[in-house]
Amino acid sequence: QAQLVESGGGLVQPGGSLRLSCAASRIIARINSMGWYRHPPGKERELVATITEWGNTNYADSVKDRFTISRDYAKDTVILQINKLKPEDTTVYYCFVRTSRSDYWGQGTQVTVSS
Repeated sequence: QAQLVESGGGLVQPGGSLRLSCAASRIIARINSMGWYRHPPGKERELVATITEWGNTNYADSVKDRFTISRDYAKDTVILQINKLKPEDTTVYYCFVRTSRSDYWGQGTQVTVSS
């Protein structure tokens, strides 16, 4: 059974940085893309960033110039480097993997931005 293990969340002050990591394992089908969603309380779920198998990236307007997504293809790991954090970035971040057969989701990692 496919497994996604996230790490890197935590409490950080405004303007700080975090590095989220998501390691995928036991995924047999070809991975088309990997990325991150977030779902702030009372708001719509937001696609934060994605990276395709070819390395093409896409970002939500709200995080452009602050977030950077990258991928370790050998380890099937996706990284989200988050800089210049704002209080409104506070929420749970979910990793996902899209394959030719199905989508898989991580359990989520909490990011809290507060002074």
